[in-house]
Amino acid sequence: MDRENRRDPRREIIKERLGGIKKIIAVASGKGGVGKSCVASLLSLALKEKNVKLGLLDLDIWSPSTHLILGIKNLSFKEDKGIIPPTIEGIRYLSITFYESLRALPLRGKETSEVITELLSITRWEDTKYLIIDMPPGISDPLLDILRYIPDSRFIIVTTPSLLAFETVKKLITLLREQKIKIEGIIENMVYGNSIKEEIEKSGVRVLTSVSYEKDFEKSLGSLKSLRNTRFYKKIKNLRLL
Repeated sequence: MDRENRRDPRREIIKERLGGIKKIIAVASGKGGVGKSCVASLLSLALKEKNVKLGLLDLDIWSPSTHLILGIKNLSFKEDKGIIPPTIEGIRYLSITFYESLRALPLRGKETSEVITELLSITRWEDTKYLIIDMPPGISDPLLDILRYIPDSRFIIVTTPSLLAFETVKKLITLLREQKIKIEGIIENMVYGNSIKEEIEKSGVRVLTSVSYEKDFEKSLGSLKSLRNTRFYKKIKNLRLL
């Protein structure tokens, strides 16, 4: 696989495309349904309020949802020596939904790697200084591709207080450490009752914040004004990541 990548000219193109970005933050999780895409979306909104030049890339190939969270409709990219992402609230935004519409993508193995390689190599992130990537959940090919193409990326991991969810997170932490990837910290989401903050700290990774379960949060999806009024958003906004 390494020999194949060395022959692929897109690897150098990806390096050039991302060369001007100051910090790339990948938002990952061990399992789906823990609020990873919400964190990526709200983090993008919060960082943009600090007047940084920001991009959001939804790489959740099998279940993209940032467009639903942010209420993005009828956006399309421009083509000029590559893809120029459209903007929402001043955030450059690109999602696999621009290609798949409402159809499922029955991709596996090398096919997923090919999609990610192509997206990274043709997308122009000019004037973008911070890039947020919404990763697919779990330890899969897209994760390994990001580690290979963007070894200086930094990870935020999202989990719920479930010890079952955190069990997979521990494996993710081990992998990232083995690859010498920077872990910014863990966000414990949907805390209702007992927190596993102490268990998380045993892993040696700091807890960025704990977000309590918010009953009406889902009603805010699709409305930027409503999202900014949630407790979830205010927690994310208080994170110091720049």
